[in-house]
Amino acid sequence: MDRRKSIKALLIGTAASGVFIEACKNSDKRVTKETSLTMFTGAERMQEENDHYKKVAADKFFDQHELTTITVLADIIIPKDAVSGSASDAGVTDFIEFIVKDIPSHQTPMRGGLRWLDMQCLKRFEKTFKDCSSKQQIEIVDEIAYPQKAKPDMQQGVAFFNLMRNLTSTGFYTSEIGVKDVGYMGNTPNQWNGVPDDVLKQ
Repeated sequence: MDRRKSIKALLIGTAASGVFIEACKNSDKRVTKETSLTMFTGAERMQEENDHYKKVAADKFFDQHELTTITVLADIIIPKDAVSGSASDAGVTDFIEFIVKDIPSHQTPMRGGLRWLDMQCLKRFEKTFKDCSSKQQIEIVDEIAYPQKAKPDMQQGVAFFNLMRNLTSTGFYTSEIGVKDVGYMGNTPNQWNGVPDDVLKQ
């Protein structure tokens, strides 16, 4: 992998795991819109990394309707449960907004998929996806969430949902909430009391 690709991979990983990185510091700070820029930039990063992040973060791709739809759909994919928060609690909406700007090839499939989803709901329920009831939303999702069972005329929706599910999972499981959900401990300090007696006897 060349240097340019390495930097891009690091930037994507950094953006995805910002909350997790902050959690590893010896502080009780919370990530906010005001602090996110300074978290991902700084003297420890190369100038081109700082410039790239600032450029990507400054632009907006999705409008408010699309962002709300993404949030609703992400929370259907990974809902809140007794163990952890939902996808939106983990900041997945912001993650997807960043990724589609950093990887422009995702822009048309995402925007087209969101439009497709709304058109299906308008035809069936006379409402956009975000305004449908939970039951109506699940009815649509069930028709595109299982590729093997999906009807031929739903293949565009299947492709969109696959991408949405992949981005949601990536955003969630690289966040602080997602890392805790899988029980990852990382490097944690402990106290070593020497070699156990039974090992020494052996």
